[in-house]
Order: sequence, then C-alpha cells, then structure tokens
Amino acid sequence: MDTRFLESLLIVIEQGSIAAAARQQHLTPATVAQRLRTLEEEIGCSLVQRDGRNVRPTEHGLAILEQSRRIITSVRELCTIATSDTPVGKLRLGAISSAANGLLPPYLKRFFECFPEIELHIMPGSSSALYNAVLDGTLDAAFIVEPPFDIPASHVWETLRSEPLIVLVPGHVTQTDPHEILRTYPFIRYDRNQWGGRLADDYLRRTGIWPHERLELDALDAITTLVNQGTGVSLIPDWALPWPEGFHLKKVFLPDPAPCRKLGFFSQRNAPGRRLINRLLGVLQSPLERAAT
Repeated sequence: MDTRFLESLLIVIEQGSIAAAARQQHLTPATVAQRLRTLEEEIGCSLVQRDGRNVRPTEHGLAILEQSRRIITSVRELCTIATSDTPVGKLRLGAISSAANGLLPPYLKRFFECFPEIELHIMPGSSSALYNAVLDGTLDAAFIVEPPFDIPASHVWETLRSEPLIVLVPGHVTQTDPHEILRTYPFIRYDRNQWGGRLADDYLRRTGIWPHERLELDALDAITTLVNQGTGVSLIPDWALPWPEGFHLKKVFLPDPAPCRKLGFFSQRNAPGRRLINRLLGVLQSPLERAAT
C-alpha cells in the first residue's frame, strides 16, 4: 500500500472535496480520484461517497481514519530518523566478563552521554561463543579476546587493549622471580578452553614450567579472589579489573617480551547497524577524557 494514497484519502476527508485536496497536494483532481479508487480496490470496500462536489467518508472510511493517521505519522518519523544526523537505534553486543566488568563501564557511560538515543543490549559469554554469535548474525558485534586464527574478510577486528600475562600472587609473597614462583606455589590455572587461557598454557609449555596445579577456572575475577585468599598463584592477563577494597595482591611481571592477550571489538564489515557500531568505536578508541569530542 502506497502511503501517499492514504495521505490523499485523509486530505480528501478533511477538505470534503477532491478538488480542494488536489490543490493542497499540487495534483490534478483525476490523480487524487485515481488514488482513492486504487485504495478502495486494495482494501476491498468503499471509503468515500460523493454527493455532487462534496465527498464524505463511508462507515468503512471512518473506521480506518485514525489508524491511517498513525501510519502516516510513523512513516514521517521513520524518514526523519533515516535522514537525521543524530544516531538512533539498537545494537546487540556481546562482551566477555573481564570486558564488561573492567574495560567497558566508563566508556559506556560516556557513550550514553554522547548518544542517548542509542539502545545497547549486551549479552555475556565466552570469546568463542560470542565470536560465533557475530558470525551467524545473532549479535551485531562483540568485545572478545582476539581469535587465535585469521578472521574472515567479511568481518572486522579492532584491538582496544593489549594485556600482558603476569603472575598474580598473594601480598605476602616476597619472591620476585616469576618462573620460580610458578614452579613453587600451588597453581590456579586460567581455563585452557578460553583463548586467553591457551596463551598462558602455551607460555608454560614453551618455558618448560609444569606447575603444581590446584584447580582450573574460566573466570578471572574468581581466580583473583582465590589468589587473594592465599589458595595459590596464577598466570593471567593484566586485565582492567576494578580491584575490590581490601584485596592485597602483587603482580610479578614476566621477562620481556611477555605474551599479550589482545582484547578488542569484532563486528561484521557490512552490518545493518554499521553506522551505530562506528559511533561506539569512536568513543572506545578515544582517550576517556576526550571521548565526548
């Protein structure tokens, strides 16, 4: 249904005349009359009745009057949104827990200050699960660890943060040799099913370190809590954690060059929401104090 024809119907009813409606729309009376006939054929009933030069709505015409006005208003609003310089809409994003808890909150706050009309829905998950969700179109983009393989040319990877591996130890540990610490203390392993966990496992194998493994976890915040309690030490990325009050921990750095977990933004190159994605990337790639400019 052509909404211009609905608009002609509304104006004819308001003016009470096809000739007056034609003048208002800068059309010929024959064109307006043809639009009414087309609408009546499409809907399947008479919408107006003619009485000489005057036109009045039928019962069916009155029945669709308010709904027609709402449709016309909605179409005009859509046109305004589509051509506006102010971005609006909704993005479906994924985020691993270390990004959602550490990296993103201050940037998201600034993002909503800059673009209050954009709605974000953020789904948690592992990097591999969120990567696949972007591939199949369930998500528009995701904050994940860089995949340990090449991404398809149809998608885009943007590195946002590089996190070197560190040895995390309880505050009472005085040793400073990271390899000796890993060989000596009970070890809390970062889950090898996670891409970041594979990075840590590769480092241990490459350096010939076989720690006394106590448990294996996929959550960096849980590992941090256990290390703080003295349960063991761990080899994890130096992630953007808002450290809880009362924690007493030390970071022991590996010899240079330390392997780095790269945290970034994975998205479809030609996603329908590409314009909104670019707005979000603009905030993420700017220093926080300048993110609003």
